[in-house]
Amino acid sequence: MTETPRRLRVLAAMSGGVDSAVAAARAAEAGHDVTGVHLALSANPQSFRTGARGCCTIEDSRDARRAADVIGIPFYVWDLAERFREDVVEDFVAEYEAGRTPNPCLRCNEKIKFAALLDKALALGFDAVATGHYATVVLNEDGSRELHRASDMAKDQSYVLGVLDERQLAHAMFPLGDTLTTKDEIRAEAERRGLAVAKKPDSHDICFIADGDTQGFLANRLGGKAEGDILDESGTKVGTHEGAFGFTIGQRKGLRIGHPAADGKPRYVLDISPVNNTVTVGPAEALDVTALTAIKPRWCGTPPAGSGTYTAQLRAHGGETPVTAELIDGSELRVTFTEPVRGVAPGQAIVLYDGTRVVGSATIATTSRAAAASV
Repeated sequence: MTETPRRLRVLAAMSGGVDSAVAAARAAEAGHDVTGVHLALSANPQSFRTGARGCCTIEDSRDARRAADVIGIPFYVWDLAERFREDVVEDFVAEYEAGRTPNPCLRCNEKIKFAALLDKALALGFDAVATGHYATVVLNEDGSRELHRASDMAKDQSYVLGVLDERQLAHAMFPLGDTLTTKDEIRAEAERRGLAVAKKPDSHDICFIADGDTQGFLANRLGGKAEGDILDESGTKVGTHEGAFGFTIGQRKGLRIGHPAADGKPRYVLDISPVNNTVTVGPAEALDVTALTAIKPRWCGTPPAGSGTYTAQLRAHGGETPVTAELIDGSELRVTFTEPVRGVAPGQAIVLYDGTRVVGSATIATTSRAAAASV
């Protein structure tokens, strides 16, 4: 169903990158009353990465302001640094300390852009928050809304939006999601509009880790070196590490194991135990996951009833895989894979799809493997 166009008061979240700038421009061109806002997410922006990468630096706030001036819309900078520190940075550190692998961008969407920002926007009388994400919101005949993949699958970002509930979707606007345009065409559009961010590089790294050294960042936050053992599947010590938080499930490089496996094949991280500060490694086939349980489900609409078949996405830039999923007692999601998958770690998000529709997401708690015990 196509919603009848009406003039809305729209708060456009402008990161300083090209996508959010074009999204704000399109919203204004569509006749909406648009105000741009840049989120200051650090008490010391210079502690975030430098080089105007399109997210959180001082240069980014200036780029966002210049884009707003060109579009001809009011512009403000809102300080959400304390909320970001508590809900994203501290959560990131705590998850790694617990041996899990979090997704800070997904948490930022949930807690900052579509919770703190949206709540403040609604309190100020805005109707919607617009971002430069590539996804679409569909209005049903009964007035409910659904989140769907972007028209161009190559740019789809619905995975990191799978935490949004129906209330948040009712006030979300994604002006880039329903157009089949390549990134080069988005840049060309920005250039036609006179936006200086047209040729600005995309942002990919974690914004609050300035030098990209995640392990160093975690070591600094978690008390420096915490040497422990690297074990093989039999429990035999094969090496040492300087902090279990520096590893992720499925990791191959940087293990610094003194001698090769008996079969000469590469070894991968199979398990991370913060309790005894050990990392377990083994062969690639031991990473095959056949099922998982996930907690803290969030639904983009009505929660599913009973068992159903879906496709699942396990990382922001990963593909889909067929699954059977069942919601237990409203709080635990049990998922079985049609074929084993690898690189699945507790702390990651699993997002379920029904065709292009995003059903919802949950945080992976445990996995069951074909060749190893649950972790």
